[in-house]
Amino acid sequence: MATIKEIAKACNVSIATVSNILNGKPGASEATRSLVLKTVEKMDYTPNYVAKNLKMKNTRSIGVIAEDMTIFSIPDIIDGITEYCQEIDYQILLTNMRLFKKYNDVYYSKEDYYGLVKQEIRKLMAKQVEGIIYVTAHERIMHCIPDNLPIPAVMAYGYTQSGKVPSVVVDDEHGAYEAVQYLIGQGHRRIGVITGKSDSLHMQARLVGYQKALRDNGLLYEPELVYYGDWNRETGYKGAGVLFERKVTAIFCMNDIMAGGVYDWADEMKKKIPEEISVVGYDNRELSSYYKPPLTTITLPLHDIGYRAAEVMIEMLDGKISSQKEELVYQMPCHRLVRKSVQELKMSGK
Repeated sequence: MATIKEIAKACNVSIATVSNILNGKPGASEATRSLVLKTVEKMDYTPNYVAKNLKMKNTRSIGVIAEDMTIFSIPDIIDGITEYCQEIDYQILLTNMRLFKKYNDVYYSKEDYYGLVKQEIRKLMAKQVEGIIYVTAHERIMHCIPDNLPIPAVMAYGYTQSGKVPSVVVDDEHGAYEAVQYLIGQGHRRIGVITGKSDSLHMQARLVGYQKALRDNGLLYEPELVYYGDWNRETGYKGAGVLFERKVTAIFCMNDIMAGGVYDWADEMKKKIPEEISVVGYDNRELSSYYKPPLTTITLPLHDIGYRAAEVMIEMLDGKISSQKEELVYQMPCHRLVRKSVQELKMSGK
């Protein structure tokens, strides 16, 4: 690969002249400019942007730390980060920690992996990134990013409880509200819910959304219509049987995997969806469109979370966002995706 010095020698001009032409600066004649550009192409010269940016103390690069690329939520978040960075001509340096592969979801409730995070931050800082975006596999409260970090940091899909490290998260309460509001609008009054794990922030916010939708429509919250699940298909199956015995006409599942368990139960019990039991899921996993009938669900704004996290990062670099006393949280709205799993009930009154 040719150097700028070799280009200058081949064209019999100074290095400064070549540099000015490559950077679009005026001063050279059209003949010289044409000669230099043709020689650059012929000799396959590639500018050393890293050295140039380091000299300018501006690498136009963001470090991205992903907890585990095999988790369904993370690729879309990183795609959102990448899209925004491409729009503003920034590059990302991606690190995949593979935490779920190593520890399953046990690490969600522990802090002993924080040291690994700090190691990855140091590695990225050694590469002169301008900021760090940490992408979690599951929303929870974490303090793995030091408040005294000398460069800006943003948490995507998690909470930092820090005024120095903004959090960009999903508005789960709004998403659940939309799901239950739709069921109520279709005439359902006895609506069961199959939750995720009780210690999950996703579960807690979605349960509040469920309760608020009932309240806003003058319906009583009945604790016996809440089946506490575990995010997996088996608890969807078990919950469906329990809730059907309690005379619900619809079940709101807090993820599409558990909704699949409801479908399993309905198939085994010869119950038709949606004619005998309506079902709504959450997450818009790819499999949900292949259920028979296709599942009405709530889409997670994963791409939007990544895009907004990158925007926030650049706003911090530009001085538009500064440290706060209170935690700075940006919530991204969910959207309802209506398919064929909900029956409209012809009912009058509530």
